[in-house]
Amino acid sequence: MNSLSRIFGLRNASPVASGLYWSAIWLAIGALLLSILLAGSTLSESGMAPWVFTVHGCAALAGGFASAKRSGRKGWYFGMTNGLLYTLALLTISFLATDASWSAAVPLLLLVTGLSGALGGMLGVNAGSGSR
Repeated sequence: MNSLSRIFGLRNASPVASGLYWSAIWLAIGALLLSILLAGSTLSESGMAPWVFTVHGCAALAGGFASAKRSGRKGWYFGMTNGLLYTLALLTISFLATDASWSAAVPLLLLVTGLSGALGGMLGVNAGSGSR
């Protein structure tokens, strides 16, 4: 990672932005895996809700881990902030792209991403170099 930042001259100083980048990467991987699962099995789109929530939870967990590891302090705070901002960005994109409306799944998604982001933050702050 250091070699890429030297080549392109990019450095991300914000822990939350770094966590959101990692959340987007894990979301892309999860969406690709879900697409393969949907195409290669008898699973229908209506039965994908638990899988989708799992992918969003894992993406928020990874983003919370990355943001708290970068910050080195207040792991649950940075992780939950990352999870909630991730959901806000996701809802904004969903509304603008497909005119998605508010449903009962939105508060559940906020709960899943907030808690999994906080858990990732608690794990990430302890994995950082400042905790040793």
